[in-house]
Amino acid sequence: MYDVIIVGSGPAGITASIYAKRRNLSVLVISKNDSALKKTEKIENYYGFPNGITGKDLYENGIKQAQNLKIEIIEDEVVSIEYLNNFKVETVNSNYEAKSVILSTGTNRAVPKINGIKEFEGKGISYCAVCDAYFFKGKDVAVLGSGNYAIHELEQLKPIAKSVTVLTNGDKIIENRSIEANVIEKPIRSFRGDSKIEEIEFVDNTKKQISGVFIAQGTATSNDLARKMGARIENNSIIVNENMETTVPNLFACGDCTGGLLQISKAIYEGAIAGLSVLKNITT
Repeated sequence: MYDVIIVGSGPAGITASIYAKRRNLSVLVISKNDSALKKTEKIENYYGFPNGITGKDLYENGIKQAQNLKIEIIEDEVVSIEYLNNFKVETVNSNYEAKSVILSTGTNRAVPKINGIKEFEGKGISYCAVCDAYFFKGKDVAVLGSGNYAIHELEQLKPIAKSVTVLTNGDKIIENRSIEANVIEKPIRSFRGDSKIEEIEFVDNTKKQISGVFIAQGTATSNDLARKMGARIENNSIIVNENMETTVPNLFACGDCTGGLLQISKAIYEGAIAGLSVLKNITT
């Protein structure tokens, strides 16, 4: 049992881990080690680097700083968070428990560029199997995605839906996973229907009747995880108070996932607030 589990190892998450650790809290950072910061060629507007610094170097410096404080960092993919008496964080390889959770995995992923996807959001297109599976009881549905997150959503839907099809939209399905479902790897042209989604049209002109599609491309973002917990989200940003706490008690968020200025300086400020706020909530 950890005092806090932090999902994400970018500037916000690592800063939160440092502030929490320095106050003697037990801290676990879970990350796929794929921060967008690593892809930034050069940063010249961040304090303390007169000649600039690459995003990769800044990211790795942050990891080393956390490791020097003996902060536990594991490379894994979080697919779900649930709350019973404490938070249960499920990853591809294991499960962990904590008194509080900080989400810091950056902004939400781009919506797949498929005709009809925006038009049918809330009309058969969903981004959360835990939230909406009940509405598709006994119906034929699909999961759009090809990774571990998509397989997790598939498993959530199978006991409820009549059938679940995995749509990879031209990608290859993840290897080394047992998938007991129909998998269609053909690229999708569009989603069709009248008042709600009714049909999938593929680029080879074949079609499939469907009642619902659950979007689960890539890995679960902070928004995805927060939504499953029932946290309030507006305009693709997680709503937090002045303590970086979401509308779910002891669930915090910081960095790009909270919207506003998408800058490292803002992420570090929010990470510091979140790390300090966790201590307050645990000790009060």
